[in-house]
Amino acid sequence: MRLAPAVRDAQGRFRNPDGGVAGQSLRNVFRMMRERGGTPWPMSLVDPPCPPPPASVAAGHAAFTFIGHSTFLIRLDDGTTILTDPIFSERCSPLRWAGPKRARPPAIALEDLPRIDVVLVSHGHYDHLDLPSLRALHARWRPRVVTGLGHAALMARHGIPDAVELDWGGQAELPGGHRVTYLPMRHFSARWIHDRSKALWGGFAVEPASGGRLAFLGDTAAGGHLDVIGRAMGGFGAALIPIGAYEPFWFMQAVHMTPEQALEAQLQLRAKTAVAMHFGTFKLTQEAIDEPGRRLMAARNGQDFRLPDFGGSITLPL
Repeated sequence: MRLAPAVRDAQGRFRNPDGGVAGQSLRNVFRMMRERGGTPWPMSLVDPPCPPPPASVAAGHAAFTFIGHSTFLIRLDDGTTILTDPIFSERCSPLRWAGPKRARPPAIALEDLPRIDVVLVSHGHYDHLDLPSLRALHARWRPRVVTGLGHAALMARHGIPDAVELDWGGQAELPGGHRVTYLPMRHFSARWIHDRSKALWGGFAVEPASGGRLAFLGDTAAGGHLDVIGRAMGGFGAALIPIGAYEPFWFMQAVHMTPEQALEAQLQLRAKTAVAMHFGTFKLTQEAIDEPGRRLMAARNGQDFRLPDFGGSITLPL
């Protein structure tokens, strides 16, 4: 079974995997903006220090270190290091003085990272495609950057050349002989109103040269596309799945998942172990800062779905 490539409408905007319009209407956006901001978050949190990421992992395993939001440092068994949706900036916004601000600093500072070989950028939203972070990473190591269709030109204009663009189902070779596949997600991508859904969004499946498979979903709403991915890819040893930014549900259900839906996503993906992400870093929606984690733990019912510590590392077989 193969993953279908993305489809554009007459205006050149990408559609969701089910053919539906991506995201919400502007009318609903303005309605949501009129609602109150929900439960306040702490202004600043400092997490207890964790041991540094493992310098090596056993054959057939990978180590996942949670830096914050959707940023993970992944070390494969040959030493290859992957960084997902790196954001080390203070705000995820087109403006330096306004927009969602960090509630906690990155668990590992950018200057303290080990060498990075690969960067996976799931889509163009500011909390996932952070140009200052990508520029700093390029200047230091020139890692291989892989993303969805329509993002490479933006990166090149801002000093990050040669990003590899993929369509849904498209594949690329990574340093070390590893392989990555771009996965269809139910979401959308934009940097501003005028470019809404003109670039593609998705997740990634990484297949290490030594065998096994891991998934990084980026951003997604619930849907049958996750079952399609599970069947097409043959399941995963580990999957990084978003659990936060879901209230008000009437609006956010088109782009994000609740913790309970994330548990269902693990089953659809046929993932042996899941690790939570996309929570506790930027206040994007109305729920309390600790609510996604509490709901996930209350609903797990025996599923192996881990809630990582900020800065903590989890080593898993693939």
